[in-house]
Amino acid sequence: MLHLDAAATSPVREEALAAAWPFLTASFGNPSSTHGLGEQASAALADARTAVAAVLGCRSSEVVFTSGGTEANNLAIKGIALGNPRGRHLVTSRVEHESVLASADYLARLHGFEVTFVDVDAAGLVSEESLAAALREDTTLVSLATANNEVGTVQDITALVAVAQARGVPFHTDAIQAAGSLDVSMTATGVDAVSLSGHKLGAPKGVGVLAVRSRRPLEPLIHGGGQERGRRSGTENVAFAVAFAVALRLTDAERRAEAEHRPPSSIGDLPGSPRDVFVADVLSRIPDARLTGHASARLPRHASFVLPGVNGETVLLELERRGVLASAGAACAAGHDEPSHVLLALGIPEDDARTALRFTWGASTTSLDLGGVAETLADVFETVTALSRSSTLH
Repeated sequence: MLHLDAAATSPVREEALAAAWPFLTASFGNPSSTHGLGEQASAALADARTAVAAVLGCRSSEVVFTSGGTEANNLAIKGIALGNPRGRHLVTSRVEHESVLASADYLARLHGFEVTFVDVDAAGLVSEESLAAALREDTTLVSLATANNEVGTVQDITALVAVAQARGVPFHTDAIQAAGSLDVSMTATGVDAVSLSGHKLGAPKGVGVLAVRSRRPLEPLIHGGGQERGRRSGTENVAFAVAFAVALRLTDAERRAEAEHRPPSSIGDLPGSPRDVFVADVLSRIPDARLTGHASARLPRHASFVLPGVNGETVLLELERRGVLASAGAACAAGHDEPSHVLLALGIPEDDARTALRFTWGASTTSLDLGGVAETLADVFETVTALSRSSTLH
């Protein structure tokens, strides 16, 4: 099987698993314990925190280990909003991950916050002007993703951060899809808080990180023994924190090596890249197909389409039968009957949104692999279209 659903998850890297194993076996101590076994765990946790901070360009004390990206987003939005005395107004967009939208909804329903959804264009981009227009004197937080998980569009986060910070408004970014492909360090982007998820980087499922500047008060979601400097109580998952640090360090090193071959101004990828060749191949083979998201300001290993006239799930099942694993969009929305909220926000009609396909791949996927996928997809589209016509005639 050819796995082109890397945006949903990635395999655990051998290096991450090897680094975690001692803390799942012999060195199983609680890092809060004062004996030798506990001190081993505490030292490993501190080293992992330092390694993550080095990649993210922050202090080690600003790194909070969480159970994953969803918790990191929840902690950032609820924690910063409730900890900030500035006001009760949030700014986000309608193309954010459900964990961001649900957190904003929670604050609106139970804490009296107002939420402004800043407009996006047909490619999913937020403009500096629209963000500036959405800000108010009582805006307590802006939360906008670095890159969209469904359509791959990459925001100009640095420019958007400058708009918010000129008004004294904290800025959080969900960088879960962007990490490993783009520089998501806080020094590069200027954000006040950034969320990451381990299993998108080669760490196990069940670990994530929120890095948040120490000058930003953070109200905890989980109360108890005061671990993670009082920001997330509960015995720390040392093994997975160690695995996360290793996976993040390796993927960031690989990203930097690849970035040396791109011009400094390139946001997504070079023209003529495997991604662009794959997109052009699909669009030439299937004239009815339409690319979703931005053509160039998009993740370098992300291609998403709508195929009007066919059922997206039927296409996915047929692709799997032929050895290609892809998706219709966000894995957390799989199985739902409703069309993607992201595609609807981009102005794509409901019927077309139900035909969405997303292809995302890792570094090991070759141009030859992608060429074969384009050919297979075209054949599947023809087959499904013919079956649909046949069933309509009968």
